[in-house]
Amino acid sequence: MTSPVTIVGAGLGGLTLARVLHLQGIPATVYEAESSPMARAQGGMLDIHDDSGQLALKAAGLFDEFLGLIHPGGQASRLLDRNGKVLLDEPDDGTGGRPEVHRGALRRILLDSLPAETIRWGKKLANVVARGNGRHELIFADGSSASTELLVGADGAWSKVRPLLSVAAPEYVGTSFIETYLRDADARHSAAAAAVGGGALFANAPGKGIFAHREPDGVLHAYLALNRSAEWFAAIDFSDAPAAIARIAAEFDGWAAALTALITDADTPPVLRMLHTLPSDHRWDRVARVTLLGDAAHLMPPAGDGANLAMLDGAELGAAIAARPDDIETALATYEATLFPRSHSAAVGAHEMLELCLGERAPDSLVEFFTGMREMARDL
Repeated sequence: MTSPVTIVGAGLGGLTLARVLHLQGIPATVYEAESSPMARAQGGMLDIHDDSGQLALKAAGLFDEFLGLIHPGGQASRLLDRNGKVLLDEPDDGTGGRPEVHRGALRRILLDSLPAETIRWGKKLANVVARGNGRHELIFADGSSASTELLVGADGAWSKVRPLLSVAAPEYVGTSFIETYLRDADARHSAAAAAVGGGALFANAPGKGIFAHREPDGVLHAYLALNRSAEWFAAIDFSDAPAAIARIAAEFDGWAAALTALITDADTPPVLRMLHTLPSDHRWDRVARVTLLGDAAHLMPPAGDGANLAMLDGAELGAAIAARPDDIETALATYEATLFPRSHSAAVGAHEMLELCLGERAPDSLVEFFTGMREMARDL
């Protein structure tokens, strides 16, 4: 194969694919809507699983670099009730298989592993036009265009490539997160810092929850979860930060002050993150010379799998292409045959986790889940 693989989206999945192809001497071009690697913050902590994300990083030849990014103590977990009572406290003893790293740092090692000319920044995809024989033309918002021989949509939840393969579109699941940050937390927000502990915090009840994670440099990154309609959130003016914080905090009236401080004492304006998903069994019929990976292929509720699956998708797709560079349709079919059942299983599990966190039996349901996982690990 002499023509490059065209990848839309420079997220973790698209970059992993580009890196694996680069190691095999297969050229790839990545088109990314962001204007530069530093155009926006890259999210918070990720737990990188030993059976998915870590395998992808090994395939990309970046495992040692990944080890240097691990946040010590980040695998600790604490479950609290709304009164701040500790229901479960799991320290990070260094033996877990899901070490925590910062998404931005992980993306950086992938970016640094690629030739500079691989990524075309500031290329927001506006449309894709089929040109026959498996070829497509990408039309960008700046008026430029590019032709493809093999097209991979790694462009996330609202993928512009997905309609070439599927009529499925993301649907709101009825839950939203409101994102906040507390900085220099141990000095300035000591009660909240003590509640969160050294890793992840889960404080949940039916229909609502406060989730947080300790990041490097004393940062607490919180998500306030609410089961509410899209119309309910639309009535809140998030451009008016004090009013929005007051409205969200009212939903947690009576909760422990150390928990609600993650809302009321935030150092950043609240950001609404509405959760959308694709059907759990999302799949498509084979379409010549085009496929998807990551959220473009299997958008699901957050349960720790999204980034891991995206990277594993990228690594496996790269390996399939490298194994059959002269038979691309077989390579794509082989990749999709593994992708579909794996993503279906993960999506079902993600919806179950959302129910454990915010369903009618919360927080007991989540305590039982963590306790069962701990007992299972001890039996291995």
